[in-house]
Amino acid sequence: MIHVLIVDDSPVVQEFLRSILSSDEEIRVIASAADGEQAVRIVQKLKPDVVTMDIHMPKMDGFMATRKIMETSPVPIIIVSGSYDPGEVHKSFLAMEAGALAILPKPRGYGHPGQEQDAKELIQTVRLMAEVKVVKRWSRYVSAASTPKPHGGSPRKQHPASIALVAIGASTGGPPVLQTILSNLPDDFPAPLAVVQHISPGFVQGLVDWLQQSTSRPIHIGTHGQRLVAGHVYFAPDGHHMGITSDRTVFLTREPPENGLRPSVSHLFRSVLQNFGSRAVGVLLTGMGEDGAKELKSMKEQGAVTLVQDQDSSVVHGMPGKAIKLGAALHVLPPEGIARLLRDLVQSTSRHGTRDK
Repeated sequence: MIHVLIVDDSPVVQEFLRSILSSDEEIRVIASAADGEQAVRIVQKLKPDVVTMDIHMPKMDGFMATRKIMETSPVPIIIVSGSYDPGEVHKSFLAMEAGALAILPKPRGYGHPGQEQDAKELIQTVRLMAEVKVVKRWSRYVSAASTPKPHGGSPRKQHPASIALVAIGASTGGPPVLQTILSNLPDDFPAPLAVVQHISPGFVQGLVDWLQQSTSRPIHIGTHGQRLVAGHVYFAPDGHHMGITSDRTVFLTREPPENGLRPSVSHLFRSVLQNFGSRAVGVLLTGMGEDGAKELKSMKEQGAVTLVQDQDSSVVHGMPGKAIKLGAALHVLPPEGIARLLRDLVQSTSRHGTRDK
């Protein structure tokens, strides 16, 4: 049985979320809290398996409550936000930075055509997060003595003469990992980065704004026909697959979902493989499912460098775990190790090739 604490200042929303979660026989709502201070006290006393956390509340908001809980009684926290207001969305990502594992919109009300899907997603996320028994957190600063070692084979034989593009796929737990990687890349990183991050519709702009502010790197939501610039980061927009053409231009499509997802990591990796081959780098980060794993293996087979997040630092090791099982990973590393290797790759290729402009 999964014990859940609901944190929301609205009694109506509390009861609505309780009714959704209680419809699953494996979930039991053990308490509700109307503000962050109350939530911190209840977590310390009842030790729930999962907390659903609103952001905008009196006394203590959801961001501060998440930070306090993660400092005192760590527990899996899901941000359930009722607003796409930029300020509230930004605080939602600050809460992820503090240790929350996922962000979801509040389910739409009974009678809305999307209500059933919203409820299903909330239940699935609670069940998945309950399996994260110890909330994974990692230091952003690793000493030279603890430098991660590459996984499998001799990496030098597969480092390209020049890097044209870095393609990244991430799902559950991805935003803070992306923050770590992007924060540790040099300002003059000589290749663009294309990213598919599975996230609930309506939150990708907030993710981009938060990452741009916290990493000081130029970050964009990709638009059709947009030309990629070295050192800039481009996220797939809501509801569109994103591919990259041979002249490093964004190509968006509304083709059917792949692996049940749109945007899909598989679609991005396949386009990168087709147009850049061994001059690409593929990175697969934390997340459930298998999106991108097979395509990452194809990238490796064509000589591309492939990096996969390790299990210890992954919130959910589905996507990277599948890639490892398939033999798709040239290197298996934590987030700061991935950033370090990307730096080393571009420094190595700058000595042996020219910058791809």
